[in-house]
Amino acid sequence: MCGIVGLFLKDKSLEPQLGAMLSDMLVIMTDRGPDSAGIAIYGAPSDGRAKLTVQSAKPAADFAGLEALLKPVDASVSVELKSTHAVIETDAAQAAAVRELLAQERPDIRVMGSGDSVEIYKEVGLPKDVVSRFGIRAMGGTHGIGHTRMATESAVTTLGAHPFSTGADQCLVHNGSLSNHNNLRRELVREGMTFETQNDSEVAAAYLTAEMAKGKDLGQALTSALDDLDGFFTFVVGTKSGFGVVRDPIACKPAVMAETDQYIAFGSEYRALVNLPGIEDARVWEPEPATVYFWDHEKAA
Repeated sequence: MCGIVGLFLKDKSLEPQLGAMLSDMLVIMTDRGPDSAGIAIYGAPSDGRAKLTVQSAKPAADFAGLEALLKPVDASVSVELKSTHAVIETDAAQAAAVRELLAQERPDIRVMGSGDSVEIYKEVGLPKDVVSRFGIRAMGGTHGIGHTRMATESAVTTLGAHPFSTGADQCLVHNGSLSNHNNLRRELVREGMTFETQNDSEVAAAYLTAEMAKGKDLGQALTSALDDLDGFFTFVVGTKSGFGVVRDPIACKPAVMAETDQYIAFGSEYRALVNLPGIEDARVWEPEPATVYFWDHEKAA
């Protein structure tokens, strides 16, 4: 039993409030999973710039002098420290070199997410503490997803927390359990994917990344997942401009969605949505089994 939330904004006037709205939704879901929590926020991309959200169990040591270490690779690099996480902003053309230098010189630093617009924050602990630690309420953006975890498939660690990100500006949160993740993991490794954990949800994220690398959009990749993934699952997924939801054919995990002219929202339970503006006039429904719901800021809904 885990708690999932997601929010995709149509109304640009709400963008400064995204972090606050998503935080409230996630905190309400605390009793569905007190082990760890995380949030992904998609902000406005900067032309030619890239972000890496990184984490360390020893931030005082690993983040000391980090910006100076990276300056020879990119003189314009900047590092914003946020507790156990840091957001590294760099020239997009140098992002791979920055990541390689981090792996060589600070091997205990882990990349939580990367891309043009996404920032991912996750830690062991309650949603309210994760939200407070990283200043999520003050963050703006276009869309985001969140998760509070009750561990069933792997240890309670920061790396085992959701969201999982296995591709640029891609991330996934999951409620459920996959039965064929070990076989699928082996297939994906042969295709060149790498994994940080033994968590089945990371396999789901990597599967979608691999499918989109073949030219599929998020909606098409989620449709393929219905054929290739076995088990019980509700996925909420974010890409640079997209937001998707899918449930397995049995759909035993709870889920509810709401849509207004201002937003599309997802919650494991309706109570996660009750404080959203205009919710009393929203179209509210339970997403159908084996049905893909997909929205994209760059395409017609």
